[in-house]
Amino acid sequence: MKIRSITYFFNPGWPINDEKMQEAGRFLAEAKRAYEAEGFEVQTTRVASVPFPVILTEPLIGLTMRMTQKLSAAIKAQGITYASLGPALPEVFESYELIPDSLMLSENIFFSGEIATAQKGISLPAIRACSEIILRNRDLKPDGFANLRFTVLANVGPGGPFFPAAYHEGDGTSFALALESADLAVDAFENAANLEEARKGLASAMTQNAARLVNVANVLKYQFSIKFGGMDFSLAPFPEEGRSLGTAFERLGVPRVGLHGSLAAAAFITEAMDRADYLRVGFNGLMMPALEDSTFAKRAAEGVLTVKDLLMYSTVCGTGLDTIPLPGDVTAEQISALLLDIAAISLRLNKPLTARLMPIPGKKAGDEVNFDFDYFAPSRVMALESEGLNGFFASDERFNLKARG
Repeated sequence: MKIRSITYFFNPGWPINDEKMQEAGRFLAEAKRAYEAEGFEVQTTRVASVPFPVILTEPLIGLTMRMTQKLSAAIKAQGITYASLGPALPEVFESYELIPDSLMLSENIFFSGEIATAQKGISLPAIRACSEIILRNRDLKPDGFANLRFTVLANVGPGGPFFPAAYHEGDGTSFALALESADLAVDAFENAANLEEARKGLASAMTQNAARLVNVANVLKYQFSIKFGGMDFSLAPFPEEGRSLGTAFERLGVPRVGLHGSLAAAAFITEAMDRADYLRVGFNGLMMPALEDSTFAKRAAEGVLTVKDLLMYSTVCGTGLDTIPLPGDVTAEQISALLLDIAAISLRLNKPLTARLMPIPGKKAGDEVNFDFDYFAPSRVMALESEGLNGFFASDERFNLKARG
């Protein structure tokens, strides 16, 4: 298990407050040192901001690109790896349009776009705006890689440490841990004699690691007078077999992820995770990125694992659709239909979901995909069985869905 990110939440203000940036840098440097001293590998340090439309407000939203450049330079100066400027919001609709140009100006700033919340419901115009962002991002780089730094948010609250979904609320500061922990499930299932041992093994491993992580957090929060938000133990993978959530599925007895039985594996693992004892923040579900997990990538390349499969697994506590390679000629209308399904699931089941979709220029379904990126495994472009919406769903309405139960 590794710490994918120590994420620091704050309001950097505008203009960017130098003192706040220095404080963030000092905290993250010390937090990284403290966790490494306890034997944890820390892959990145990150900051997550109050949503940029809230900071700038509608009259100043045109300064988004300038803010991106300033924050990019500020985190570099403090030795911080990445920053998230949070989601575009329907209340400041122009905020959506500014994201692609802002992404083009940096390599270390992430964004998201809100399409649904339990309070405000589903925004059909915001869904279409996010679809357009994905297509514009596709063309920022020849390989479509810019969409790695943008995700769509459905019913996602503040304080979660995983990027690109992370954002803050309020003027205080806090920190949280995003964990790369799919290997805990692989190891627990490999060493178990039966399902009950497998379940107990995973929950126990999570609880034990959480206790060690909290011990360090308790020192940091008093040292810096900062709130500790908690841990997101979503079983984030890495593209090798021993750190693959897909491998964990198959260790349970699924012949190949994507075949029937996979949904049961997803439900079993998340139920085991629910038994672990730790301070939760964020998703705490199954992170099933099609390109970041070697087994998922392999099964997608074989045509066994589909976009519909991954969407279905989200209903039993997946975190949505992540790093999905799509055909380069996919349309905004096709993407909108998929995003509407994600929004509907998020509200009816009262769970946070994201969609990080990556149309690949010049590629069609079945073509090979092989990014020069340590966190991605080779795979193939996945087909999107979707057509444009019409009728009421093609309108500019906002509507809500009451959660079940």
